[in-house]
Amino acid sequence: MKFLPLIWAGLWRKPARTWLILLQVALVFALFGILQGMKSGVEQAVADTRADILMVIPAVAGAAPLPVADYQQLQQVSGVKHVSYADGFMSTYRLPTQGVYVFGLSRDDVWETMDPQLFQISPRDLHALQARRTGALISADIGRKYGWHVGDRIPLTSSTLQADGSGHWYFDIVGMFIDHEFGEGSLIVTNYDYLDAARVKNKGTVRNFYVLAADPHAASALAERIDRLFANSADATRTFSFREGAEQSMRAIGDLNFGIRAIVGAALVALLFSTTTLMMQTIRERTAEFAVLKTLGFTGPALFVGVTCEGLLLCVSGALLGLGLAAAVFPYAAKFVSNLSMPRIVIAYGLLGALPVALLSSALPALRAARQPVVDALAGR
Repeated sequence: MKFLPLIWAGLWRKPARTWLILLQVALVFALFGILQGMKSGVEQAVADTRADILMVIPAVAGAAPLPVADYQQLQQVSGVKHVSYADGFMSTYRLPTQGVYVFGLSRDDVWETMDPQLFQISPRDLHALQARRTGALISADIGRKYGWHVGDRIPLTSSTLQADGSGHWYFDIVGMFIDHEFGEGSLIVTNYDYLDAARVKNKGTVRNFYVLAADPHAASALAERIDRLFANSADATRTFSFREGAEQSMRAIGDLNFGIRAIVGAALVALLFSTTTLMMQTIRERTAEFAVLKTLGFTGPALFVGVTCEGLLLCVSGALLGLGLAAAVFPYAAKFVSNLSMPRIVIAYGLLGALPVALLSSALPALRAARQPVVDALAGR
């Protein structure tokens, strides 16, 4: 403990340089924390995505929607617990740039518990929606965006025409739903029956069926059975679970692990060179001071440990600062990836990673200080 004041004094001999090293370390570990935390958070979000909910869509992208009559056949497939469906269309509110997707749900109470991780509808609001043919539910985001409130009647314009040839649709806001996905700030929920009865084209069809599997572990086999059932029909299907869809989205991004390792690795190598250079410059400027310490009885190993402790204190403090900044960013990142948070294991890995960075960057300067002969140091050599 008696060496701590000496180490502290050595650190703050040049405050500007100390702050520069701290800032460099903090930025690198903030980058590490954000990238690794995002990766861990996204992986956890995928793992938490329900595997027992299957989405049934047309087998070919852009193909005609599926007949709503398939609902009966899907209910009879072995392993199916429940079937629901939904459809919708794109519209605009006032300006062409103010897009609103109208999402029509089947008349089914299962939407109260379909997937709370994506969106939640209370029984009260769902029943209010079903009780009003032109009813609509809005999220808090879209309400703030357009100034909508429960009780308002909203006009929307769409290329999906009604029987009278009009593209103007009117909906009455009867309640709210809670969204947990980025992008749902441009979505309203309404009744499928109203949309289907009013539109001219694609009557009696849906874009998506939602199948709840009785056994989550047999969801993949159930998806295969559903696709085989419609394989030879004019309305072939592609069925996948919500979790499988999330995993496919992850794979579409690319090798996330490799990208993160490459970025963090390059940043750490640059940090090593930078901090080692600054530490070497500090040791050269303090050559006479180390010579005096040696004449007072400090041994070479003691000076080596002292300089190494300076590097450890700098790197660990900078890592804590950087990881703290990364943790502070996550509440904002959670708006884009639901339930995202900084896992504690990432903070632990970051602090452990700071140790080799500190040791490697301070080893050479510490060795120079320990081996410098007293006579040469006092002579300025």
